[in-house]
Amino acid sequence: MEVLSTIADVRRRLEPHRRSGRTIGLVPTMGYLHVGHLELVRRARAANDVVVTTIFVNPLQFAPTEDFARYPRDMERDQAMLRAGDVDFLFAPSVEEMYPQPLETAVDLHHLGSILEGERRPGHFRGVATVVAKLFNIAQPTRAYFGEKDYQQLAVIRRMVADLSMPVDVVGVPTVRESDGLACSSRNVYLGEAERAAAPVLSRVLAEAEQRVAKGQRDFVRLRTHLETMLTREPLADPDLVEIRDAATLNEARPDSEAVVVLLAVRIGRTRLLDQRVIPLPQPLPSGQAD
Repeated sequence: MEVLSTIADVRRRLEPHRRSGRTIGLVPTMGYLHVGHLELVRRARAANDVVVTTIFVNPLQFAPTEDFARYPRDMERDQAMLRAGDVDFLFAPSVEEMYPQPLETAVDLHHLGSILEGERRPGHFRGVATVVAKLFNIAQPTRAYFGEKDYQQLAVIRRMVADLSMPVDVVGVPTVRESDGLACSSRNVYLGEAERAAAPVLSRVLAEAEQRVAKGQRDFVRLRTHLETMLTREPLADPDLVEIRDAATLNEARPDSEAVVVLLAVRIGRTRLLDQRVIPLPQPLPSGQAD
């Protein structure tokens, strides 16, 4: 694995591969890698000739009150994991390399970036979309891989690519979980012992939602209230976002939606955890058609 720290080096090293028609898979991360990231790498390795991973803790997507300074970092450990995953190039730039001067240009999704998580974290998705657009311009990948755990982020990136006609195939990868159901996340390292024991409540709530929808529940306001109640029964859980939305648009879920997504953001102690589950809605068969 070759470690690159400048934009010029990334372009120089990838250009011969691109010119020869080789496919490039990009896995953008903020580092402190876990098995979920390695699943992204595995998927990229299986489908592309060249795999590029980036590690960059992006200050644009953190509010002043958020955890940019204390976000976990361990470059030596991350590099060892990526070498084991057969990554070809690691791009690990400094903040000064990515943003040598204050930005005058940003990518802002006016609606999709301002609802749900975007309402609670103003400017967050502008920072995400801007840095991902830069990484796409730098690496010019054939495909880019993102986890479905950050469901709204994935939707934002897909919409940005569509709106701006970027020649990148955005691949969503299902959430990787611990044995007790907790979604893998770099922020899990913040959890104390009691908090870690409480955290799987998120996956239990998602399983409950899936069971109720499978049994025919279509009153999503009532279901949302039930899920919030389940969360508040866990003393260490403080729900920040509990939403049921149309999985394709993130608009309000309707009984005739093809699928819904349950979106959770829950504080366990001081740590804010995200999780989600996409649930298909079986549609009634046309009149007169048998099962």
